[in-house]
Amino acid sequence: MVEKRLLSDYIWRFVLLIWGSSILLPLIWIFYEALKTNVEFFADIWALPSKANWKNFSNAWTMFGIGQSVLNTLYYVGASLIIGTFLVALKTYALVRLEFRGRKLIWGLIMLSLFLPGITALVPQYVLMRSIHLTNSLTGLVILDSFGENVFFLLLLAGFMKSIPKEVEESAFIDGASLFKVFFRIILPLSMPGIVTVAIFRFLGLYNNFIGPFIYLSDQKKYTIGLNIYNANTMMQYKSNWVTLFAGVMIVLIPSIVVYVLFQKRILEGATLGAVKG
Repeated sequence: MVEKRLLSDYIWRFVLLIWGSSILLPLIWIFYEALKTNVEFFADIWALPSKANWKNFSNAWTMFGIGQSVLNTLYYVGASLIIGTFLVALKTYALVRLEFRGRKLIWGLIMLSLFLPGITALVPQYVLMRSIHLTNSLTGLVILDSFGENVFFLLLLAGFMKSIPKEVEESAFIDGASLFKVFFRIILPLSMPGIVTVAIFRFLGLYNNFIGPFIYLSDQKKYTIGLNIYNANTMMQYKSNWVTLFAGVMIVLIPSIVVYVLFQKRILEGATLGAVKG
């Protein structure tokens, strides 16, 4: 029995190694391709560069306008992250901690939305955004992503808020605290591990969001990083400057990789802890 268990462990480790390699090897390939010249790239895409050509990274920054797209992304991601995370916490508190008529019906409708593919909302959302003149606007994207809801975030944060003893709120109400004071002074601090986890997931989702900016932004000066790299990719059929494009891709990958490396433990702990508490 012990030998079978050990054999299964080796099998799972081998599967995880293959899976991890399928993620890391393409990134490594893109990185050393970004250090080549175009001549070396077209001569042999698998060969290592004869000399590291770091100038490709500065060329990518200026040629593709990455600097402007970084500023656009900072505004879009930063504003959406702050507003959206706060609204998730507020809505979760209302649905989990407050008793009111129709609460179970609202939860039921939210759960029902899990069976609806998000793509079905694109057309009505676009019609609504166009009617209120918020297309081709980063602020419109911030409003759309902040007030639009992700059920996963509600469920994750609900697990934390349900674990807070009801007596804590009741004693605060007896002492004369208002509903909002209880939320800001008690619920938010005690739910902070879950809120941080939600914020990390939201950052990764917003930073890598492509379909929203692609649909709503038409002015190239307002492009986010993901859309800017896509636009650079379409230019390659005319310029074929692939090594500079690869350098731009590596620059764009840095923020999301850094955030995940720094907070991967918090992501795993927060997700599992929220599931256990829920």
